[in-house]
Amino acid sequence: MIILSVNAGSSSLKFTGFEMPSEDVLISGVFERIGIGSSFYTIKVNGEKIKKEVDLPDHKVAFEILIKELLDNKIVSSLDEIKGVGHRVAQGGSYFKKSEIATDDVIAKVDELSSIAPLHNPPAIEGIKAAKAVMPNAVQTVVFDTAFHQTMAPTEFMYAIPYSYYEDYDIRKYGFHGTSHKYVSMRMNEILGRTDTKLITCHIGNGASISAVKDGKCVDTSMGLTPNAGLIMGSRCGDMDATVVTYIMEKTGMNAKEMDTVLNKQSGLLGISGVSSDSRDIENGIKEGNERCILAQDMYVKRIVEYIAKYYVLLEGCDAIVFTAGVGENSISTRKQILDKLKVLGIKVDEDANNVRGVETKITTDDSSIPAFIIPTNEELMIAKDTYSLVLQG
Repeated sequence: MIILSVNAGSSSLKFTGFEMPSEDVLISGVFERIGIGSSFYTIKVNGEKIKKEVDLPDHKVAFEILIKELLDNKIVSSLDEIKGVGHRVAQGGSYFKKSEIATDDVIAKVDELSSIAPLHNPPAIEGIKAAKAVMPNAVQTVVFDTAFHQTMAPTEFMYAIPYSYYEDYDIRKYGFHGTSHKYVSMRMNEILGRTDTKLITCHIGNGASISAVKDGKCVDTSMGLTPNAGLIMGSRCGDMDATVVTYIMEKTGMNAKEMDTVLNKQSGLLGISGVSSDSRDIENGIKEGNERCILAQDMYVKRIVEYIAKYYVLLEGCDAIVFTAGVGENSISTRKQILDKLKVLGIKVDEDANNVRGVETKITTDDSSIPAFIIPTNEELMIAKDTYSLVLQG
């Protein structure tokens, strides 16, 4: 059975085609600059990566070209072989605790939630509608970044503001990167050979979050109502004194939208270093002795360590720490800095084992009180697995 996993952005469409249940990747790629000119796409088939420039006025055309590539590369002989299309959706609110078939009612609720995810939910809806138009016989599903975190208790997801804001406007912590946290926690349980575990999963990329996962369920997570909470990120500020926002607005005369841009696109590593939002550029700056890059990295690591320590206490122990996503999988120095600061918990880095990038492996010594692992995330596969299950359910 062929399942497509897709992630529609406002001007992009990422895709991966899987043979299920074997989980073999048949095709992958991304359409870029949809609707804004100079558009193109890249695909990877049989180990070969190809780039093609093409007019992409909308997501429907992108799906039509994807179908043509599937046919031309003999991945399918007809559209009927594509049994399901799984769509990544950022915000599922309190409505969705699991992946769902994209019925009209489900799509309406995703649209309703666009007010708290204006950059993410509308493009996802466009992707769903386009896929339905091009592949009407395939089961369309929605896989939510927030669903995995819906097992949090009110003590974790509520904010200490007037309760009416929760009742009237659904203001609460939702968390994100749930598909990634779910995947790596499931894989970690497979490695440990048990499900009664206490895990701290660290999805550290340009966007970053940490989750406390007990017995396969999320207990708490660092992101909040929006992705701009918790950790210091590439260009997001993460946690800070809320009054800083109103104070800066009063001092500068910025409106809410301008302030939001500062907090989401001009802060984090970029704001502190003045160099870049990319962790690799920060590391290069550190090598050159750039004091602001050093400060940015120290603050970045400190916040991660604080959340790991916080969740260690919340879980009353920890069976494993997992690093995943761009920085978590690839930054040798950042992982070492984090684990070295957790020595008080009896954690010991195996420097030889840690000297790798993007490889699933244990990076602590055998006598470390808590093992730490790199587990490359695979959100696309998680989407495909959920979609495959929904297709089988009919």
